[in-house]
Amino acid sequence: GADSRFRTLRGQKNRFGAVNELGVFAMLEHGLKEVKNPSAIFLSRTQEEAPGSLVMVVWEGTRPILVEVQALLDDSPLGNPRRVAVGLDPNRLSMLLAVLHRHGGLFTGDQDVFLNVVGGVKVLETSADLAVLLAVVSSLQNRPLPRELVVFGEVGLSGEIRPVPSGQERIVEAAKHGFTRAIVPRGNAPKQSPPGMEVVAVDKLAEALEAL
Repeated sequence: GADSRFRTLRGQKNRFGAVNELGVFAMLEHGLKEVKNPSAIFLSRTQEEAPGSLVMVVWEGTRPILVEVQALLDDSPLGNPRRVAVGLDPNRLSMLLAVLHRHGGLFTGDQDVFLNVVGGVKVLETSADLAVLLAVVSSLQNRPLPRELVVFGEVGLSGEIRPVPSGQERIVEAAKHGFTRAIVPRGNAPKQSPPGMEVVAVDKLAEALEAL
């Protein structure tokens, strides 16, 4: 990332372990030191709640990492509003906005939409879909989301919320970092939630919007 204190390194090929593993290293006087708990870095959020900010759990190589996604919507002066995604696939963003309109009843066609994954992380998987949409809704309605909320899930074209790999591990990781509420696909809901964590399982985008 651009932050000079930390470096991320992604292994594309590996003879022995996971491919696509993301290593996070801190720059110290004596060189690079591996950061054992990357979530802690990516979660250094400001204290006040701000609309459009939400934490999601993405899977990086062999482990879950919590990262913040930020959305900013603004009335567009242009006939063709901008769709800018940093750290996410812009084509996927356009698709998700269409699903939000069709299955969530929320129109963003007159808005510039800016999306950013904090910390320079590039999210390569679809588990960010639901968090992206809920962050967009938060900015659109100018309503901050609770700081203790964490979200993941893939969103399909018919508004269904699909389960993602390693759902249980993602929920456990979030609980470990003090999150007390999770909105997740029904297919990822644990039989028993971690202590102190309320897990809200959803099948459809409309249910996730209601859960907010």
